[in-house]
Formats: sequence, structure tokens, C-alpha cells
Amino acid sequence: MIKAILFDLDGTLLNRDESLSIFADKQYDRLSHLIGPITKDVYKTRFIQLDSRGYVWKDKVYRQLVEEFAITKISWEELLEDYLKEFRYSCVAFDHLLLMLEELKKRKVLIGMITNGYGQFQMDNIKALGIESYFQVILISEWEGMKKPDSQIFLRAADKLGVLPSECVFIGDHPENDVQGANNAGMMGIRKRDIQWTDVHAEYEIDDLMEIPALMDEW
Repeated sequence: MIKAILFDLDGTLLNRDESLSIFADKQYDRLSHLIGPITKDVYKTRFIQLDSRGYVWKDKVYRQLVEEFAITKISWEELLEDYLKEFRYSCVAFDHLLLMLEELKKRKVLIGMITNGYGQFQMDNIKALGIESYFQVILISEWEGMKKPDSQIFLRAADKLGVLPSECVFIGDHPENDVQGANNAGMMGIRKRDIQWTDVHAEYEIDDLMEIPALMDEW
């Protein structure tokens, strides 16, 4: 019997691609007078390329941008600080996020989250989406001292919820960090489809978050 549903954040609940695009627009508008004679399109495109969908941390991204574009009026550290303070205001959820969480709440299922990333930064983004109160447990890799796909972080979440791993479903977009990591911990791994990965083996795949309550009823 499934008693708990656990979620990844970026690419699963948070539409990170859209959020990053919005943020890059806003950052350029705020700081263009310091960035220099670079068009918004060029700045935004290179920023998103260097970000590599979140797998390159922003200190490296901004160091590279400052070097490539010969930016002298603002440092990479100041650009990074702007990102840390302002990204939360560009956070966009995937469709039906709140409706899906409300449906799970009605079904009295336990809800948790496991996300890789920096603690306060990720928590700020979770709060920006207005979803913190729906989760009985939120584990962020920096604060836990371990990260997905390490089985221990999945087992820690199950333990905090007071359920067995076999009673948990984990939903995420990354084939290794999320689906395989959950499976290795004894949980059912469900993939939220992402065009970046095509060769993924998961028991279930979803496109829309509102598919989850229906699956819950099926289980």
C-alpha cells in the first residue's frame, strides 16, 4: 500500500527552464548599465548555456560570463549575490501544482520532498511557490550532507515520515538521481517526462502533475 509520495523540486514541481529564462531577463534589465554593451538575447542565451540546466553552479557561470564579455563594472560575486537574492521572484510552477497537492491532501497521503541543491536557496524557491505547508518532510542535500542518487537520503525521508521505503513513491525528472535512486532505495520511481532524456526505464511516466492523484487512486 502506498502511504507517501515524495517529489523532486527542479524540473518536477518547479519549471526551472522557464524560471531561469524569466530570471535572466530580469537580471539583464536590472544590471544592463553595469554589464556593458551586450544585448539581452546574447547575455540570456549564454547564461542559460553555461548553466547547463542547473548542473553547473552559478559561481562558475558568472566567472565565465565576466571573462567572456569582459565585464568590468560588476564582479561575478555581485552577479551571484543578485541571483541568490532575486531568483525566487522568478519561480514558475508547472501546471496544476497546487491543485495536485490539494488532491493528495484530500486523500490523506503523506507528502515529502527530496531536492539536491543549496539549503536556503532551495527553501526560498519552495516558499516562493507557496507549497511549503503541504510537505511533512523536506530534505535538501546541502543540509542533509548527502544527495540523490544516494539511497541514504531516500531512506532518511521514509524514516522521517514513519513509513517503509516500499510504501513510498518518488516522482522526479532525472533518470539517475530520481528514478534509479528511488528504485535503489526500495521505492517506486516515477518519471516526469523531460525531453532532455529519452532512454529512461520507469514503471510509470507522467506528463502532467494531475496524473498523480489518479495513479494514487489506482494504487
